[in-house]
Amino acid sequence: MTDVVQNDRNQGKNQLRVGRLVKAHGLKGALKLELYTDNPERRFTPGAEFTLQVPEASPWHGKTVTVREYRVMNGNPVVFFDDVDDRTAAEGLVRAILWIDQDTSEVEENAWFDQQLVGLDVVRDDVVVGRVARIEHFPAQDLLIVKAGDREIMVPFVEAIVPTVDVAGGRVVVTPPAGLFEDLPDAAQEDAAAETAE
Repeated sequence: MTDVVQNDRNQGKNQLRVGRLVKAHGLKGALKLELYTDNPERRFTPGAEFTLQVPEASPWHGKTVTVREYRVMNGNPVVFFDDVDDRTAAEGLVRAILWIDQDTSEVEENAWFDQQLVGLDVVRDDVVVGRVARIEHFPAQDLLIVKAGDREIMVPFVEAIVPTVDVAGGRVVVTPPAGLFEDLPDAAQEDAAAETAE
């Protein structure tokens, strides 16, 4: 699992994305969690405070939530927050992404700050194919936006496609599916090439 840490420029803090609230659970304000951390028991302790990433129109925009309780119910991680006491309040938080202030000395394995990734060479089959321009944070996953010539290519920041991040070496290694960095010939061109070869 890869985590991307965003830098909150307004407050000068580094933040780590640790989860997304998937749906309300029960009638007492609980929310099911999609975890982006390998250590939820340490992150979701009572009293832990999270910054919410929600649309600007949300009444929760710019606010934080504090964990009241974390537990696993029927195999699903579930969290309760202070002042979220019923299902209606919980539903107002669905799809919010949770960020926590991060001490830079305790970044988890496979977690990087945005500014560590921007500018790194993107290498495929030992060839530099572009450079990381920025990172886009989406609920499902983060995307590396790679500048390749005059194109910007969105690369899902998942271990299967970005198996190696070498900040010290100034590069990320990618193993993208065919067609992500190059135009694939369409079937008509392939047929024409095959006929010419015969």
